[in-house]
Amino acid sequence: MRNTSDHSSCELPESTGKKTRNQNRHYRFQDTFRWKGVRVQEYKSEGQDWHGIARQTLIGEGGETTKFHLRYFEIEPDGYSSFEKHKHEHVVIGVRGKGRARINRRNIGLNFMDVLYIKPDEPHRLYNPYNEPFGFFCIVNAKRDLPVPAGTKAPGDKGTKL
Repeated sequence: MRNTSDHSSCELPESTGKKTRNQNRHYRFQDTFRWKGVRVQEYKSEGQDWHGIARQTLIGEGGETTKFHLRYFEIEPDGYSSFEKHKHEHVVIGVRGKGRARINRRNIGLNFMDVLYIKPDEPHRLYNPYNEPFGFFCIVNAKRDLPVPAGTKAPGDKGTKL
């Protein structure tokens, strides 16, 4: 019989919520689309161009050496993210409800397990016109530039204002 305190190489003990540099962690999923030991944060600390969106950083704030960060965002009904652009790319994976993405002038519907790639310098916004929360994973570069409003030029841009 197996001792329950032993773990195979594929199993990790549950996280205590305490993070140390580059330590193995396991965050237990809760039915409420929260992960035990991961704090819920505002989408951004400043700005008036977003509403009703929260984030949880699952991988990227615990001293990991990965070249990516994994975050979970949840947009409440009638909520939206900033309309912005930057030099890094995004991968968005819908995991709760449904929502929409504005990519430049195009609007795209996102459903459960849909995957959206947003290329560098592409103006984008995610939003939720529906009556249930829209949740998605967002994978971004660990080292990334700051976003700029989509209606302005980013430093180094060659071209006209959008």
